[in-house]
Amino acid sequence: MRNIIILGTGGCASEVTFYIEDHNTKVPEEEKINILGYIDYAEHVKDHYEKYNFSAPVLCDIDAYEPKEDEEVLIAVMSIPFRQEMIKALKAKNAKIGSFIHHSVVMAKELSIGEGNIVFPFCILEKYATIGSYNLLTSYCFISHDCVVGDNNFFSVAGVAGSVKVGNNNQFGLRSLVIPGIEVGNNNVIQAGMIVDKNVKDDTTVFYRFKEKVMAIPKVG
Repeated sequence: MRNIIILGTGGCASEVTFYIEDHNTKVPEEEKINILGYIDYAEHVKDHYEKYNFSAPVLCDIDAYEPKEDEEVLIAVMSIPFRQEMIKALKAKNAKIGSFIHHSVVMAKELSIGEGNIVFPFCILEKYATIGSYNLLTSYCFISHDCVVGDNNFFSVAGVAGSVKVGNNNQFGLRSLVIPGIEVGNNNVIQAGMIVDKNVKDDTTVFYRFKEKVMAIPKVG
């Protein structure tokens, strides 16, 4: 059994907790995960901890956290800049940044994947992909064959088709897709519903405005 501490007490932490609890009901004892508690800043705890009814306690402030050899930290926050800060802070403390991959994820045993990745249920990570570290994939994401994905990217029910290259610190919004062979650089935001069919360099937001206003046409008769 692995001992983990969850960094964060917000909505992402509540989802990670829920999926770990589900995971524990379906895997052997040696693959189960023991949540020791949570670390977060006081203002975040005040806003979120009681709302999500966590069973494990808040252990301390993030800055006060002192890592132990027999525990890992899962970074359960969705803000990419904040994740960057937390990765840097945890590395400075020589903390072990752990991964969580739900038992329902379809992936090859020999997949090339780094540390600190969190992968929600029903994702597909194909055999010939290469995935870096500290990425967060919500449910139903896919990374296809021959893709190369860097570090600290957030995929929200999103997918990249074959031979796509993705850099670092990118946010892929809800149901966004990248077609085969495209390259996406660093620090980009791909808005919800986008189909990326051209290369994207760095520091770019990809979006469109489909309609100026929403129209509702009532049924007649």
